[in-house]
Amino acid sequence: MVQAWGMAEQLPLVSVIVVNHRGADDTITCVRAVRDELDYPAELLEVICLDNASGDGSADRIRAAAPDVRVIESATNTGFAGGCNAAAEQATGQVLAFLNNDARPDRAWVRAAVAVLRGEPTVGAVASKVLDWDGQRIDFVDGGLTWFGMGYKRHAGELDDGSHDAARDVLFGTGSALFVRAELFTALGGFDDRYFMFYEDVDLGWRLNLRGWRVRYEPRSLTYHRHHASMAEVGDAREHYLLERNALATLYKNVSDETLAKALPAALALAVRRATARGEVDPTQLEITRRPDGPDDASPVPVDRSALAGMLAIDQFVELLPSLKRSREQEQRDRVRSDTDLVPLMRKAMEPAYPLPRYLAAHDALVEAFELDEVFGRPRRIAVITGDAVTERMAGPAIRAWHMAEVLAAEHEVRLVSVNSRVDAPDAAFPVVASTQRELPGHVEWADVVILQGHVLEMVPALKKLDSTTVVVCDVYDPMHLELLEQGRDTDDERRAADLAGVTKVLNTQLRRGDFFLCASERQRHFWLGHLASLGRLTPGLYDDDPTVRSLLSVVPFGLPSVAPRRTGPAIKGAQPGIDADDKVILWAGGVYSWFDPLTLLRAVYRLAQDHNDVRLFFLGMKHPNPDVPEMGMADRTRALARELGMTGKTAFFNETWVPYAQRQNFLLDADCGATTHFEHVETTFAFRTRVLDYLWSGLPVVTTDGDSFADLVRQERIGVVVPAEDPAALAEALEKVLYDEEFAAGCRDRIEAVRERFTWESVLAPLTAFCRDPRPAADRLRATAPLVRSAPLLPGERVRRDLSLVREYLDAGGPLEVARRATGRLRRLAADRLPGRG
Repeated sequence: MVQAWGMAEQLPLVSVIVVNHRGADDTITCVRAVRDELDYPAELLEVICLDNASGDGSADRIRAAAPDVRVIESATNTGFAGGCNAAAEQATGQVLAFLNNDARPDRAWVRAAVAVLRGEPTVGAVASKVLDWDGQRIDFVDGGLTWFGMGYKRHAGELDDGSHDAARDVLFGTGSALFVRAELFTALGGFDDRYFMFYEDVDLGWRLNLRGWRVRYEPRSLTYHRHHASMAEVGDAREHYLLERNALATLYKNVSDETLAKALPAALALAVRRATARGEVDPTQLEITRRPDGPDDASPVPVDRSALAGMLAIDQFVELLPSLKRSREQEQRDRVRSDTDLVPLMRKAMEPAYPLPRYLAAHDALVEAFELDEVFGRPRRIAVITGDAVTERMAGPAIRAWHMAEVLAAEHEVRLVSVNSRVDAPDAAFPVVASTQRELPGHVEWADVVILQGHVLEMVPALKKLDSTTVVVCDVYDPMHLELLEQGRDTDDERRAADLAGVTKVLNTQLRRGDFFLCASERQRHFWLGHLASLGRLTPGLYDDDPTVRSLLSVVPFGLPSVAPRRTGPAIKGAQPGIDADDKVILWAGGVYSWFDPLTLLRAVYRLAQDHNDVRLFFLGMKHPNPDVPEMGMADRTRALARELGMTGKTAFFNETWVPYAQRQNFLLDADCGATTHFEHVETTFAFRTRVLDYLWSGLPVVTTDGDSFADLVRQERIGVVVPAEDPAALAEALEKVLYDEEFAAGCRDRIEAVRERFTWESVLAPLTAFCRDPRPAADRLRATAPLVRSAPLLPGERVRRDLSLVREYLDAGGPLEVARRATGRLRRLAADRLPGRG
């Protein structure tokens, strides 16, 4: 989100860098325009001109014509890349603005770019719109990248008809007009000065994107460019040489190992064919069958310089490989985005680029032989990891993980991994695997995105580290620590406190580490926002990037199948002893846990049965499908009360196992209403009763206790009755209404039909689906972030007044000892700042 430009009093210092080599006239025109024509405070502009060993008096001429420009002279010509880097090392601005010396800026060039950098903290660089000198035709509005590493300017030479005046993310900007955050530029090592010139901007943008930053094209940041005026005296062959060599270097450094294995051999072969086609070299002249008679077979063969350029480029690429290998290792270590993530920014990765018939034939042959269409179209790899059993009998966490995998598998390569030993999954369109803790890092390494639940993060220590580059989605739909407050009542006080502290630590680790969080309701979202704020995650940069913070924390409730339930066999009515086909069945769809209140429900059904002898209450599952989850005391209390009231086997029935997930619809379709009751406590406030959504799936009117988000839904959509907690009389009245008032029940079912569509898995998982299409680290986890606008340093007099005020404050608070303690603390901090590594 880009804020309005009205922030002049809070603008950063911008260092405009212009590199000159024997182009003093153009350079003087350029720097004067920067100084005199920009709508940006002059005191916040630092103009630096680096003269690249012109040797023609350029530096002196520029100093004389623009005395307020800082001119730096290089003893050798280090090219555009090296010159920019040398100037950047001496720049003091928070923003570096690179401008070709044969360009002139529009009045809003700097201000528009700074507005983007300030308004969108995840943008690391701003690519300006560049037109020709007359402002008629396009020089740069978008960048493309071929699979063999060559960047190109899309739409270059076309008339500027206004169709490119919308901002968008790009892979790279042109170095002729580019803004980069200074600290980020330094962290990346600047442009690769081995390139000399050409593609250093492509390489920088690619590396920025790989590390999770964005490059944003901003059309209001406009310049005009005499394209390649600085290359007017250089032959085409030398330009081709640099383009070919640098394209190979860029490809080698930045693609993944998997992509490199196929793309690099093909790119090298294609470079040779491009060279021979461009130089019109006869490729069959050395065939043995064409050997001439006599001594002429050893005579020299003329080779066009344009052909020689490609061959020498490969030779010098090989020469650079030892140093490029070190760079590659760094880039692959620090990347947080996959090749797949960046394919959309490449625009047309399979573009052959050169319209030469022999070349085009080779391009198509190499693409087919090395299966490059698959390499650059590989689906994203996503690992969904759960700690729950994945079998035909699944509890909430496994069900949720299953449907995440199912929905995401439509677009990506998905693997559902369970660290539970009980994995016997139904047939699926994605692999479902059991994993030990020792095997888990392998699944994490395979994935581009990891989605996890519960305690899984604790099992992969490397993934817990804040400097981990893996994109992690944490599903915190279950506030485990609040749940444990109730569940822990069955244990001793010491263990209860320790368990709570442990679970809270597990959640805090997730909240510190995650890049995207999923919760189940708006109530939960408010709760988790408080957690995130207390842990320092709601930084100014993250907030400025997205004031709603939904890009960090989004609501993904439990969902429903999109296909209506279909009966596949008998379940309750006429199938369970004591329940006839015409009885009215109240269904309790989930487990019986300590935070629920089935006791009030039993008492309400007992009351109702005095007037209606056909009412039956059926508990769908008393035993959790995961044996690691112990039975809670509430289950025994529920059975005991049913026996005490004489209801067991008459009006109250218990399924002592767990219904298979694929058979639950039979039980739901045999019910007349669904019930969920709970106590009034903090767990209820933030809970989302997952299995209760099955009531909506099967069209059952709902009776629920007030206090949770599901009660809000029932009340708002009028799909049942909401009652106070622990009120058997009100609950009995509500059950009677939904069971015996046919008009009311029919109205509930009609309204459920509309609500149900909002809760299909495809609908509720939309935020996760959108994130996985463009996964990135959270804005506050990007490396090399730094404030654009810094606090002004205190003047000497202001520092004295501040210190005197602090002394008075400390004397009032604790006397001389407090002053001494504070002074000692300051001295220690100063020593630590000046003597890093000690202490």
